[in-house]
Amino acid sequence: MKLIERPQYLNFLIRNKDLPLIKVITGVRRSGKSTLFTLYKNYLTSSGVPEERIIAINFEDLAFESLQEYHALYRYILERLRPGEKNYIFLDEIQHVPQFEKAVDSLFIKDNVDLYITGSNAYFLSGDLATLLAGRYVEMQMLPLSFREFFSGLDTPLSLEAAYEAYTKDSSFPFALALRGKEQNISEYLSGIYNTILIKDTLTRLRTANPAILQSIMKYMAANIGSLISPSKIANTLTSMGRKTNNKTIERYLTSLTDSLLLYQADRFDVRGKNILKTNAKYYLVDPAFRRLLMNDTGRDTGHILENIIYLELLRRGNKVFVGQLPGGEIDFVCESETGLSYYQVALSTLDPAVLDRELKPLRALSDQYPKFLLTLDTITPSANYEGILKRNALRWLAGEE
Repeated sequence: MKLIERPQYLNFLIRNKDLPLIKVITGVRRSGKSTLFTLYKNYLTSSGVPEERIIAINFEDLAFESLQEYHALYRYILERLRPGEKNYIFLDEIQHVPQFEKAVDSLFIKDNVDLYITGSNAYFLSGDLATLLAGRYVEMQMLPLSFREFFSGLDTPLSLEAAYEAYTKDSSFPFALALRGKEQNISEYLSGIYNTILIKDTLTRLRTANPAILQSIMKYMAANIGSLISPSKIANTLTSMGRKTNNKTIERYLTSLTDSLLLYQADRFDVRGKNILKTNAKYYLVDPAFRRLLMNDTGRDTGHILENIIYLELLRRGNKVFVGQLPGGEIDFVCESETGLSYYQVALSTLDPAVLDRELKPLRALSDQYPKFLLTLDTITPSANYEGILKRNALRWLAGEE
């Protein structure tokens, strides 16, 4: 399988090279963090850094199991540092090392060390990392392949439409590209990722949890991506199915599922009052193919699947993403970035005048001058301008062509 260029993430590492900060890459398991390190190490060697000044340890490799003790890890690296020269240290999946921060801190204070770490565990997103390494790190959150990356990684050229179908069906996890055409292999691969995250990252962190209820919650969330959800609604649904539970338990499980990056939460944003609303939220899967895995359903709810993919892409492009709340209406996504706000509506098609009017209505209700977009799968009239509201073809937008 060829290495897929991940310029957004690679540029983050290049931009922070040699700065006195720990570079932290977090992301769901199998999203490509180790491959990113390979790409960056290739960049370093091509820039003239000798290989003997690069020390790389992957803690999921049994060869390094003896280093899963922070004293041993520190001694191992210390013995290999070249004095008077910059050494580049890569510690992959470091959550396997209890109290790793002690070794990391001791390495960080050395002038000749540039330090890079990755982690998939919820530990990295719970605030613990910020407490342990406060003021000494920069973080990049990594997602599986974007549609553009998936499209560029295809061995056989496909149309945008065919590539999108493969993207939603096969998975956005990088190795799925190497399994194209092997549906059973892809299903087994996704099952392995899903079960590992659920058991190692979610159940382990919850400590006291009911696996059956947790699995039921995930199936419920997969069936309701893009819908406003409250813990009480989930609790009532599960209780009616014979799995008695309560709001606090659901809240705790949802927090763990979002911490493990299986789910992403989009809070509601009061567009008029410019504040985040605390009740109800929408949730999206880290990989839309998990819906097929959990629901055994590939043919329905294509609109919400498109919405899921657009949501993740907006995150990739550096936005904080919310659900816009207006009096009597809703905007699919309100994005907040360094350049200000932007608004997005997502629909499969707006060729029907009634549907077009419905999708434009909340955007027309806005009085500010921030950018407003309508993304659809329409190939007839894929682009248009409705008094400043720009309609764009979603696939071309995802592919970076618009």
